[in-house]
Amino acid sequence: MMSSAFHDPLWLTLLVLLPLIAVLRLRRSVPALVVPAADEWHADGPTVSTWWPVACAYVGLALLIAALARPQVLVPEEDNKKRGYDFMIAIDLSTSMYAEDFKRGTATTNRLQALKPVIAAFINERPNDRIGIVVFGGRAYTFAPLTFDHDWLRKQTARLSIGLIEDGTAIGDAIGVALNRLREGWKDKDPTQVREGSFIVLLTDGSSNKGSLDPRQAATLAAQDGVPIYTIGAGAEGKIPMPIFDAAGHRTGTQFQESEVDTLLLKDVSAATQGLFFRATDTNAVRDAFAQIDGAEKIEFGAPPPMISHELFPLFALLGVGLLGVASYGAHFRAGRAQAWA
Repeated sequence: MMSSAFHDPLWLTLLVLLPLIAVLRLRRSVPALVVPAADEWHADGPTVSTWWPVACAYVGLALLIAALARPQVLVPEEDNKKRGYDFMIAIDLSTSMYAEDFKRGTATTNRLQALKPVIAAFINERPNDRIGIVVFGGRAYTFAPLTFDHDWLRKQTARLSIGLIEDGTAIGDAIGVALNRLREGWKDKDPTQVREGSFIVLLTDGSSNKGSLDPRQAATLAAQDGVPIYTIGAGAEGKIPMPIFDAAGHRTGTQFQESEVDTLLLKDVSAATQGLFFRATDTNAVRDAFAQIDGAEKIEFGAPPPMISHELFPLFALLGVGLLGVASYGAHFRAGRAQAWA
């Protein structure tokens, strides 16, 4: 980011002399200013405008003082290329995400509501990445394409809700859609931005039971493209509390249902693509999983780039001298007009 500064700012203390000169000039019977031919600015006779030579003289002196302070513009020594990753987050929206086995603070909440702030925080920690979202149930859809607009993406994430998609868990299709979005990102890559790589984060709480693409086949395609898949199996196994809803969508009670995460499948998918598998049964475990992913796929920029200074002394000096020249010309011009009237 460009900034400005003075190399020798102590010279700016001379600026306090200008108001003092103005006060002394007003107290004299004949106005005077410490510039060439200033004594000729006062003359008897018809009124001739005198304010602009005086103003030019003051501004010119101020610019010369500023020039002595060596004004500079500081520009970071770097190009305008943005470094980062492209990645897609695939989020399971099947009805099993209604399971209320997570806690947010002291309150019990369903899996999706507990995970949304964790996902938003993960997005917030990666400002240099293009991020997109795929949602899946019995089918998989692009919820948000790759984008740098993370504020908009976080708002979209907050809108996620269970029931947007037909029920089921199509893990293979979710990987396939995410991979296609990444491929489109490679084709549309901006040449002014340096992308370091791509990866997929798959968040699910069940086992694959729908879809046209087998998850292991999808993992093979990702491996061929060099795209790691990080899988997170979220939620407890066994009997877990599930809310009951009536036909109008109103909650009528709670019942316990069996929950099972296909950890073997998720491990195979991650291993085939050089990714990692995480088992997370609470919010803290999911947050830790995202932190490890962040560390594994993160670019370290190191120290801030050095700043290059561009001197503005010549510009300030030339303008100052020029304005003093204009002030001197104005003084002589007024003196000539006054003698003509005499």
